[in-house]
Amino acid sequence: MPELPEVETVARGLRAPLVGKRIKAMWHDWERALHSPGAAEFAARISGQKIRAVNRRGKYILIALDAGDTLLIHLKMSGRLYVAPAAEEHEADRWVHVRFDLDSGEQLRFSDLRKFGRVYLSNDVAALLAHLGPEPLSADFTLARFQSGMRGRSRAIKSLLLQQEFVAGIGNIYADEALFRAGINPAARANGLSEEDCALLHRAIQDALRAGIAHEGASIGWYRKPDGKRGNSQNYFYVYGREGLPCRHCGSAINKIRLAQRGTHFCPQCQPAQAAD
Repeated sequence: MPELPEVETVARGLRAPLVGKRIKAMWHDWERALHSPGAAEFAARISGQKIRAVNRRGKYILIALDAGDTLLIHLKMSGRLYVAPAAEEHEADRWVHVRFDLDSGEQLRFSDLRKFGRVYLSNDVAALLAHLGPEPLSADFTLARFQSGMRGRSRAIKSLLLQQEFVAGIGNIYADEALFRAGINPAARANGLSEEDCALLHRAIQDALRAGIAHEGASIGWYRKPDGKRGNSQNYFYVYGREGLPCRHCGSAINKIRLAQRGTHFCPQCQPAQAAD
């Protein structure tokens, strides 16, 4: 599933082709892709609205419209967003389930093979996304808030990092990468981390996400940038997807285990198990 760096890259790539354009009409062939409102109201409300801005919150793409509505899109497992001339065919078109016609003669297309992605139209984004925790690259993500959120949490730190209510935008890939950068075992209890560990992890989360954005996301599976090109983050990972390969720091073989129902990658030498109480 695309995480914060991938979604941020998509949002940045959509700004130039979308901002200032007006949506003329909406088409869909998969009712469940439209989370809310219903298809008829969705099409009627969005028609004629001008696109003011394209941003991101957590793993959601936010397309602000001029009548007070926001078009929100969650890519889930296999969603792709791209803008193309109406008459131009793309390889991913076979899985397009929602399409927006623009006054420029182009279309914003949402392709989603697995059909897990969702599209929303809302005039109250704050309420819709109220469940999300702080943005890890924002001023709201302070070390004090991060430490406070771990108090009383005995679950594995990897599991906690995946909770969008705790911090928004982190998924399996960048949780593994951040924990490696901080030298923390993914199975360590969140409330067992020292103040130093918390500070290291807080910084490592931001460093891992910034690196992911700098390399324009990881093209593992279906993720592609809006221009159809692959991101490069997968070429710079320390642990994710590198099971059995030597650690870039110490040479030990990278391990892979199941944790929080996810494949979890770590270096047993650089990320030793937490000592028992």
